[in-house]
Amino acid sequence: MIPDAPAPSPSTGAAPSSSTGAAGSPAAAGVPVPPAGDAAASRPASPRTADIWRRWRGVLGVLAAMILIATATVLLSQPRPGGYLDPEATTPGGAHALVQLLRDQGVDVRPARTAGEARAQAVPGSLLLVGRTEFLAEESLLREIASLPGDRLLVEPVTQALQELAPGVSAGALTDVKSRAPECRIPAAVKAGTAMIGGISYNPPQGWTGCYNGSLISGTADGRTVTVLGSGEFMTNRRLAGDGDAALAMNLAGSRPVVVWLVPSVPQIQGSGERASLQDLLPAGIGWAALHLLVAALLVALWRGRRLGPVVAERLPVVVRASETAEGRGRLYRSRKARDRAAAALRSAALERIVPRLGLAGEITPAGVVAAVATRTGQDAQQAGAVLYGAAPLDDAGLVALAGDLDILERQVRDS
Repeated sequence: MIPDAPAPSPSTGAAPSSSTGAAGSPAAAGVPVPPAGDAAASRPASPRTADIWRRWRGVLGVLAAMILIATATVLLSQPRPGGYLDPEATTPGGAHALVQLLRDQGVDVRPARTAGEARAQAVPGSLLLVGRTEFLAEESLLREIASLPGDRLLVEPVTQALQELAPGVSAGALTDVKSRAPECRIPAAVKAGTAMIGGISYNPPQGWTGCYNGSLISGTADGRTVTVLGSGEFMTNRRLAGDGDAALAMNLAGSRPVVVWLVPSVPQIQGSGERASLQDLLPAGIGWAALHLLVAALLVALWRGRRLGPVVAERLPVVVRASETAEGRGRLYRSRKARDRAAAALRSAALERIVPRLGLAGEITPAGVVAAVATRTGQDAQQAGAVLYGAAPLDDAGLVALAGDLDILERQVRDS
């Protein structure tokens, strides 16, 4: 059987060595120490790093999630080339292929994202191509665009843009986008032949000409040629190679040596030609709502993070002798026949006392400890390694012998 006293005694290096103090100590004698006279017990314990982390990790997690969501929203909301009829987009709905064909034919294509950019690039004798007019629905912007020089090519204009940029033209029925014959005398359409067109059909004013069942109309207004398209599908990258789409697109967009290609990708600010920022698009009361949420969050943080006062030292209900604790541990090991755990506890406690005396620094390995013990005590390294890191004893006698060897080894290190 596993003996009671040798296994956990301080001399044999038991695991609860911190509890097995000297025989003359108050704990060993069974004399309780009054908490009121103990300065260490009465002093409030300072919060540890782990406690602070547990207290604030929820708040920090919420803040990190909010930062990630805000960053993702900003990145995803940034306009990127790839929109419908975008002159730089190589996506199926973009118009990069048409722009490249026009430039190969010597046409100067000048992309513009805002009305201000279009105004800076427009010159007399140029052609102004306007698409995505839903982003230019403000009356002041449309008046600014209407004042630009040159002819106009309007692609799927909204009602406000149609009234301002093509006076007298009204929208008619909505038709399917399909391959259609021109059935008119406009040279650009007659030369191209059939094309993938449709969408909105328009009612041309007197003196205007309609083609493709009214999906393309052209005429003169205010001394300039204005062409209105009910669909720009034939101008996109995915349709340019079909029917006479490329010919029709180049005949219409390449009718002048300079083309100002105004296709905005974001809503425009009223009264200016600049892009609308995120702040401009937010409702007027969003600032007060955000302020209220911030105040509420601060109040919740103060409520959840308030201190409950210093830690109160309490008198222990029972004072247990250190020797009784060690004996209890030994009996527990013996009842479960846990010689391996008892041996591991003895060796761990012995190493905790031996390693600081060896003065080892840096990464401590079993080989380094064994070499230092052998050098310090003059013992055989293999024998010292078997005592400190060997196999678990098979019986009680082996456990008692291990305790004695650890005690001797520890004494030699201490006295050397």
